[in-house]
Amino acid sequence: MSDGLHEGLRVDARILIPEAELSESFIRASGPGGQNVNKVATAVELRFDVRGSPSLAPPVRRRLERLAGRRLTKDGVIVIRADRFRTQEMNRSEARERLAELIREAATPPKPRIKTKPTKASRERRLKSKEARGEVKRGRQKRVSFD
Repeated sequence: MSDGLHEGLRVDARILIPEAELSESFIRASGPGGQNVNKVATAVELRFDVRGSPSLAPPVRRRLERLAGRRLTKDGVIVIRADRFRTQEMNRSEARERLAELIREAATPPKPRIKTKPTKASRERRLKSKEARGEVKRGRQKRVSFD
């Protein structure tokens, strides 16, 4: 029986992030929670070194760095913080799921853009609207008459 903790983070059928590449630290959560919030470190900070990971293909790595945005440090480490729940285990699984979702999104290659030509009707509409706009602007000009 595999509990998912020893093998690592299963992203999809092809991608598995080994446990050794993930680093978790437990910290006190901010916000409401009464006495509990001051005593128990339930928030999770999950770190994953994107640049140093041999588990990801180079194109996936590049897309992941772009997608991570402000969660990516200068050193190429993604930091995901989860503190929504009151238990360490639920915050831990939420952080892992958010990382997996980010990697899944990066693993999907973007669809290539297919060039299309504007239709004849759309070109005519564009020119007609430009002509009408020019008419409006010409109507605003002061006409000086020399009588």
